[in-house]
Amino acid sequence: MAQYSRIEVASVMKETGMVPLFYHPDIELGKKVLKACYDGGARLMEFTSRGDFAFEIFGELNKYAIAELPGMIMGVGSITDAGAASLYMQLGANFIVTPSLREDIAIACNRRKVLWSPGCGSLTEINRAEELGCEIVKLFPGSTYGPGFVKAIKGPQPWTSVMPTGGVSTETANLKGWFDAGVTCVGMGSQLISKDVLANRDYKGLENSVKEALKTINEVRK
Repeated sequence: MAQYSRIEVASVMKETGMVPLFYHPDIELGKKVLKACYDGGARLMEFTSRGDFAFEIFGELNKYAIAELPGMIMGVGSITDAGAASLYMQLGANFIVTPSLREDIAIACNRRKVLWSPGCGSLTEINRAEELGCEIVKLFPGSTYGPGFVKAIKGPQPWTSVMPTGGVSTETANLKGWFDAGVTCVGMGSQLISKDVLANRDYKGLENSVKEALKTINEVRK
């Protein structure tokens, strides 16, 4: 069962401004990555469900977060159907992120008052997601649309909350472009938790990268 309501999750997304994305089959490595992000100031983690038995890995990471990392909010990404969403919610997922807009997932998550963030690529999809109760829309792939798309839709719909994923980096210019356009938060995967970090087990370096990214986000928001 989720530890945090969808309103609580949305508030933390807005407050911190960043959701790290991560997947790895090694549970112990995953715990170290999770702690490095936590020590760096991140309070959310999207575990991307992309490998065999990924749900088992998530279950262990979420237990670890609940026991050892107070206030760390674990969610799951790359969910493509309501069955998978329900499985992860049984394992305590606090939010569900999808690559596309799926109404069956919306229904399953709304029933449990769990935040869901669907990947949308048009104003029509965004409108439909909000009609279905979406708090924060995922713009995916962000690199295809860019900050200009966000700025354009925020004109007629200033109430829309957007989280781009893909095309987001730790560089100041990149983050400034997104937040100046009006995003609520950003999803950041390999640009933050890189292959080199994982290969070298550079957890301290990851912690510092998270700290710097969050510092930059705070600065560009001013």
